[in-house]
Amino acid sequence: MAALLCEALDNLPGLWTLQINVCVGYRDCICGVQSSHSKIITNRATVGGFFLAGRSMVWWPIGASLFASNIGSGHFVGIAGTAAAAGIAIGGFEWNALVVVIILGWLFVPIYIKAGVVTMPEYLKKRFGGQRIRIYLSVLSLFLYVFTKISADMFSGAIFINQALGLNIYLAVVLLLSITALYTVTGGLAAVIYTDTLQTIIMVVGSFILMGYAFNKLGGYENFQERYMMAMPTLTGVNISKRCYTPRPDSFHIFRDAVTGDLPWPGLVFGLTIQATWYWCTDQVIVQRCLSAKSLSHVKAGCILCGYLKLLPMFVMVFPGMISRILYPDEVACVDPDECQTYCGASVGCTNIAYPKLVVDLMPNGLRGLMLSVMMASLMSSLTSIFNSASTLFTMDIYTKIRSSASEKELMIAGRVFILVLIGVSIAWIPVVQSAQSGQLFDYIQSITSYLTPPIAATFMLAIFCKRVNEPGVFYGLMIGLAIGLSRMIAEFAYGTGSCVAPTNCPEIICGVHYLYFSIILFCISCLVILTISLMTKPIEDKHCMSERKPRHEVKGIVRRAQTGLCRVTVLGKEPTEEPGCCKKAVLSFCGLENSNAPNLSAEEQAELQRKLTDTSEKPLWRNVVNANGIILLCVCVFFHGFYG
Repeated sequence: MAALLCEALDNLPGLWTLQINVCVGYRDCICGVQSSHSKIITNRATVGGFFLAGRSMVWWPIGASLFASNIGSGHFVGIAGTAAAAGIAIGGFEWNALVVVIILGWLFVPIYIKAGVVTMPEYLKKRFGGQRIRIYLSVLSLFLYVFTKISADMFSGAIFINQALGLNIYLAVVLLLSITALYTVTGGLAAVIYTDTLQTIIMVVGSFILMGYAFNKLGGYENFQERYMMAMPTLTGVNISKRCYTPRPDSFHIFRDAVTGDLPWPGLVFGLTIQATWYWCTDQVIVQRCLSAKSLSHVKAGCILCGYLKLLPMFVMVFPGMISRILYPDEVACVDPDECQTYCGASVGCTNIAYPKLVVDLMPNGLRGLMLSVMMASLMSSLTSIFNSASTLFTMDIYTKIRSSASEKELMIAGRVFILVLIGVSIAWIPVVQSAQSGQLFDYIQSITSYLTPPIAATFMLAIFCKRVNEPGVFYGLMIGLAIGLSRMIAEFAYGTGSCVAPTNCPEIICGVHYLYFSIILFCISCLVILTISLMTKPIEDKHCMSERKPRHEVKGIVRRAQTGLCRVTVLGKEPTEEPGCCKKAVLSFCGLENSNAPNLSAEEQAELQRKLTDTSEKPLWRNVVNANGIILLCVCVFFHGFYG
């Protein structure tokens, strides 16, 4: 993402020439700013990283990339597993995005563009000043990488390998990491970027084919509903309550009882929206794609396309997961701890194997191999992206603060050592992932998100909608919110989340509140603390928020900011003193760093540059078209929620 601005400047003819010196081996280090999971169309950049397209992207690759960045093998394993255990309510997690992407395109992105920001921590720095909020967000991002991304991705990939090859989960993890390392060293990273869209298309097409095979096996949707309610294991053990292995009566309803429901409807409507706002509206991975659009209308259209694509998981993940329980009730719906340990290596349940088992047992040989290979390729691309992003994040935002005089070689070594530490911690965390939330991977990911991200969502929402909020209020609101969230998370994992067969002994006052309700409570507390401390302290300048009357164009200092960190950018105001040789020219051409001549910017040229980079204007026709389609998308969202509610 950080290269967006640099590339945009570079693409303005006759204005700028950029000379880039980068550290070898870093994919996401461009212009000294961290870039996460670059799953978007790229052009060649340097040995150390890839440029993202400048503000020149049109709506359809933006929408496809938003969807591809969000959906991975963890979704297929996690969503299908929770659906096998509890029905269609988990599909509401995906459909909630239909509303939040509208909020992203219509409210958040215009503010980010007007602020002229490159990353989300940079937006908060511009809005509030200071460095401590940016450092806090960097550290929290690393925690989230370990708890919700790396360990969960490793686990989901290991389940696929376990089902396909019959290997032990931990042996599968080691094999997966070995292949990923080989994949990265031999240039797989570039291949991932250029083939990611193709992989996503094959994944979606393959999942539709699998859904067709599954429904054909059952004999249609009506048989599906009837047979799911009777899908129970034959071996139920001794003294195990019937409710532990009987499908829920509300399995085919999204909105469930506010008190007794496993996914209570107030939590699904309000608590989930808080998490979704953090993910879709403030996460670098998502926002960077929107900032690459050539105009605000393309941003909105891309968000609309992503919204329509988010309708698919209900049909290609949720329903197949439930069908897997019907076809393989003894394995997928097992309840006896010893039997479950035999089938999947987890005593709390085996619902996570629902989708991989369907792929392995139901699809024809050719399609089965294609689907498994695409799943593995997608997983490895995610892991390599996460490893590089986390390494860059640690090196630039944390290690350079500890050792400001560190050499480039030292920074590179520190980044690589940190990747090994990340892998080690993530592998050690896998047993927690395996047993948490009754063995349901997607519920585990959402619960961790509920404990750690509501203060961030509160920060961004207040930063944009409340001009009186200031830096001390935000910082202490984040710290207090983190303390409350960690207290719940640590207590829950210390006592264990348990299962229906063996409930946890965690005190009701700590673990009795559903994680979606906890998200609402934590969000409200964070907002209250931020507003209270902000009102008690000195106000700051009203800038980069909804109340700002005039757009502010802030490109001044971009190059100066870019000179900090691992990559350095300098503007060449005169011709190079010496012509590079043939070998150097070939290397520069291969990396997309050809030298050219350019004059210094005049005041008029700089003003034009600022206008282009922070322009949020729209053509009236296309503005009306995307606004109308946004309303249609919201109507579609209401219809599907009403139909399956």
